[in-house]
Amino acid sequence: MDRRFDDLFTDPWNQVFQVVFYPDRVYHAAYLNATRSNRYRYNVREVRNAFDITVLKAGLYLDGIFVTNVLRVEYRAGRLNEVAREQGRLLGDKVGMYMKLLDPDQDGEAGPESLNLLLHYDKWINAYQTEIWETVAPPPGKRHDFRILDQIGRSGPITSVFAFKGLMARLFDVRRIELAFHEPDTESITRRKITNPTWDNNYLRSHQVPNSSDPSSFKNTVLDRNYLLDFRRGYFFSNLRDLAPVRYKNAMMDPGNPDQGDDNIIEMRWIVQREFASSVVFFHEVTIPPGKVEGTHRHIGTEELYCITEGTGIAYMGDGDDPANDRYPLVDRVVYGFDKRACRELPVQPGSVIYTKSGGIHGIRNNGDRPLRFVAFLYHTV
Repeated sequence: MDRRFDDLFTDPWNQVFQVVFYPDRVYHAAYLNATRSNRYRYNVREVRNAFDITVLKAGLYLDGIFVTNVLRVEYRAGRLNEVAREQGRLLGDKVGMYMKLLDPDQDGEAGPESLNLLLHYDKWINAYQTEIWETVAPPPGKRHDFRILDQIGRSGPITSVFAFKGLMARLFDVRRIELAFHEPDTESITRRKITNPTWDNNYLRSHQVPNSSDPSSFKNTVLDRNYLLDFRRGYFFSNLRDLAPVRYKNAMMDPGNPDQGDDNIIEMRWIVQREFASSVVFFHEVTIPPGKVEGTHRHIGTEELYCITEGTGIAYMGDGDDPANDRYPLVDRVVYGFDKRACRELPVQPGSVIYTKSGGIHGIRNNGDRPLRFVAFLYHTV
């Protein structure tokens, strides 16, 4: 691997903005499948994470000669373990995986898929994993090392998928990969056939699309039913106001909330949603018209950050959530899905930031004469 990675990593002038390179450094290179033999080397070029999932794109070299493109998937199975135990079962040494590669030549909407890929439990990384190689054939005049041969096969930790052949040849052009995970066909302990395997397909996850201008229209909610790993390397929006908003009536309010009204409509411009990696759910801009309200709500298992960019208003934060807020007025607020809770009234203006951690309460009211706007990040904490 390029010596410059080591030089940059150890440069004392780089300690404040430490740059960490994936290729054969922080990513346990010794535990990639072919590294049982020191004749193999991986050049990991792109990595994406989503919750329990890590996907790597790499090139594989044998004795310094390029062999194949590699797509490696690791899955730590937190959600699948949960739903399997609800059925009285435990996961064994293998889980199933659905994968779809979205073809960049078809605007990312078409591409091959495979339903029955197997992931194998690897104690070294405490996760299930598989490596899909474009080809498992060695270069001309070479033979694979005997120490990796037992991993190669149709259902092995190193495999090749015929349906993926075309896109694997240009793997680094593939920008979007959809994944879901399921129990295998056979129970790990009793070896009995599983007739109703459970799935981890991004449980109830959806994203918002402005298909209708009707406030709170069901047409604007699209169910995902899988995880998206987005390998696009960047996004630029010249003006987010060019994005069509999705409109919501009485957002985060239960029936009977005194702030409700037929004209209490706010707008959200969904800038980035599924494209985010890790546990980030969305980044969007919210517009609250004068006199309107986003309902006070509580975060359980998620965190959210608001940054006010335009207008003035009153934000509500749970009493005691930030002890420094004790100097602000104390009021009772109806909290979405809960009873009334004591909250502090916080004056907000451009530059104000509201950061709510799991268990915290927030909401916001526009008390000015022009639109109140803020951008928001939301992400899961578990």
